[in-house]
This record gives sequence, structure tokens and C-alpha cells, in this order.
Amino acid sequence: MKILIAEDDRDSRELLCWILEKLGNQVVATENGKEAWEVFRRGCFRLVISDVLMPEIDGLELCRRVRKHKQSKYTYVIIITALIGKKDYLEGMEAGADDFITKPFDPDELKARLRVAERIISFQEQTVREELDTPPTLGGVTSRTE
Repeated sequence: MKILIAEDDRDSRELLCWILEKLGNQVVATENGKEAWEVFRRGCFRLVISDVLMPEIDGLELCRRVRKHKQSKYTYVIIITALIGKKDYLEGMEAGADDFITKPFDPDELKARLRVAERIISFQEQTVREELDTPPTLGGVTSRTE
């Protein structure tokens, strides 16, 4: 899976890259939200993992932009942050995040949450394929050309 990381802390960014690449993912890492947004618009990422507190564009604004971006495929967003209050969690979800992990994160928890992301992305892709394979209908009757 192609994953975009937005993390200003070098150690956290390198650890995320190492874990994700070890799991067989293609990873692009950025140092701030502005850089991540520019990279996101040029690529096709199925998953974005973003810190909240970053320079230039924070992770919540990045998440909002990802949600507003017109693209054919759904992008799953995981927010990673040291902010652990209920208010912080709710702000992340309101911004459009699919999941929320607190720092310091546990690699096994990250792997479990990635499996959830993969299931949801796979389900979304299957749904799109099924919609494309379904013949158009007119008034509930399947249209057939003979």
C-alpha cells in the first residue's frame, strides 16, 4: 500500500517508515503538513499518517484538505499525537480522521490499526468494482441491449 507520513519529529518519522516498509508498504515521508499536502496532491495515497502538531500546516488541517480533495479513491487517515485529551480526540475525528493513535505509539498497536485500514480500503475498492460491474437500471429494471 502507498502511505504518506507527515511527521516533524525525525525519530518518530524514521520509526514509522521502518515499521511500514518492513510490512511491505511503499512509504513517502514528509517533515510538515505543507510538504505533505503538496506531495499528497501529486500522488495517489491510500493511507495518510499524520502528527497533529507540525509547522506550516498542522495535521488537522491536512486531514481536512485530504477530505475535501477530489479524488476517485478513499484515503484512510490516521492521526498520531501526544495530545491525549477527549477534546483532542474529538477534534481529530471532526477533522475527518479515521483513527487516532497517541504517542508514544506501540508498534503492535500501529500494525493492528493498519490491518483495519487495509480492510476498510479493500472493502471500498470492492464496492467500487461492484458498482462499475452493475448494469444501469431504469425504474428498477435492468437495462439489456439485445
